Amino acid sequence: MNYLLGTDIGTSGTKTVLMDTEGHLIAQDLQEYDILTPRPLWAEQWPDVWLNAAKKSIRNSVEKSGISREKIAGIAISGLYGGSGIPLDENMEPVRPCMIWMDRRADKEAKWVLDHIGEETLQDITYNGADPYYGYTKILWMKRHEPENWEKTKLFLPPNDYVIYKLTGKIAIDYSSAGNIGGIFDMNTRTWSKTLMDQMGIPISMMPQNIVESTDIVGGLTKQAAVELGLYEGMPVIAGGIDCGAANIGLGILESGIYAASIGTSMCAALISDKPVKGKNLIVWPYLYDAKRLSYCFAGANTAGAIVKWFRQTLCQLETEAEKQGGKKAYDVLNEQAAHIPVGSGGLIVLPYFMGERSPIWDSDAKGTIVGLSLAHTKAHLYRAFLEAVAFSLRNAMEATGEDLGETIYIAGGVTKSKLWKQIFADVTGYQVICPLHDVEANMGDVILAGIGTGNLSYDDVKKWQVLDKKIIPNQKNHEKYNAYYQVYKSVYQHLKQDMETLSYITE
Repeated sequence: MNYLLGTDIGTSGTKTVLMDTEGHLIAQDLQEYDILTPRPLWAEQWPDVWLNAAKKSIRNSVEKSGISREKIAGIAISGLYGGSGIPLDENMEPVRPCMIWMDRRADKEAKWVLDHIGEETLQDITYNGADPYYGYTKILWMKRHEPENWEKTKLFLPPNDYVIYKLTGKIAIDYSSAGNIGGIFDMNTRTWSKTLMDQMGIPISMMPQNIVESTDIVGGLTKQAAVELGLYEGMPVIAGGIDCGAANIGLGILESGIYAASIGTSMCAALISDKPVKGKNLIVWPYLYDAKRLSYCFAGANTAGAIVKWFRQTLCQLETEAEKQGGKKAYDVLNEQAAHIPVGSGGLIVLPYFMGERSPIWDSDAKGTIVGLSLAHTKAHLYRAFLEAVAFSLRNAMEATGEDLGETIYIAGGVTKSKLWKQIFADVTGYQVICPLHDVEANMGDVILAGIGTGNLSYDDVKKWQVLDKKIIPNQKNHEKYNAYYQVYKSVYQHLKQDMETLSYITE
């Protein structure tokens, strides 16, 4: 039996799993880190943080498994959306930190594109709009504000492709990573739009010319990389792609018409479709399977799991300290307490816009907000309201597609560790919810991509894997109550939108 590795480079940590070709988890390792936020709404990272974490997690997983390295057939590497991509000089060394998806600094650049190129042209060619989320606006920001770094930059590479380059010496970019850059990728031809790049003054040479499928082998491990990882020289390294897409592959989603949300630090809630959804304020890029035919049409929340992590770190020192002393995990304690709080959290509404917001509202000035507080509320009320806020955000994303989504949605990511949160998602949306059995979905997707790429798996093999848990059925009474709260959730943002913009202006 052969074995496969899957590495996912996330926003707050890099995780590697080693599995056999029957879908059994053999070993895993997680390396955590923080992002850099030098100014409000800025978010970036030095690429060697990702590279070192990837190397360590791969090496540790191999060592923990006890599997002979000769039996490991290959590895696929997925990653967070790296926004601008890593700017590299002529020696392939980083020029500056990578501005990741969460970074919102390029507001003026997005407006420039709308004024000079226009929303209609962007939609016709790229199926996407103009917003600081997109990598091409961040590239324009760097060109305008850091001319010295711009002059040094010869190539932009996404995080996973940078790591693959460091391990193999080969340069490539997969279709999902290319498409997610936005306004310079032609979704009709599935290649770079020279027309738009010329209009924006971005040389096409700054983009990798080798655009590959997520199952393609980019290259083999170099001798040095093999030594560092405890593997063998020449071991195939497969392209992988954007991590939320890999998570869907890990759920076994290989066809159109399925709606799935990957919810970790952020949320990507998508319809997989062979007819791309245009003009709905969604983000659209090629899917990781059958990339020239299928599209990933999603709404993306900047802060989903991130706001719950913020809550724990900022307001739950007692719970986290007890966990450090050997007690229950802080999240488990909070979930147990919140489970006794009724639907609606005693009249609390939280807007989860802690770093502005992406699709479908596209508002860099949107702010995290708590409405309805009274002296009767407890920490448990607040915590449940934070969980409900992310569920409301998912429902808003689902409605934005304007498509019939059936009766069932898939949800993957760290949120699935909470039984309470999964039920809240079902109750708020009114949909049956299916989650994975194990919290390795993006990595499992990588393993599947590695297996297909090396010929050790077929999609028929993957369909036999037992990766999904039982369906979670919505409580209809709870759903009806949540309908009223959801309307308030949307209304609160509309009423505060202008004040949020003013607050951004006077805070600068």
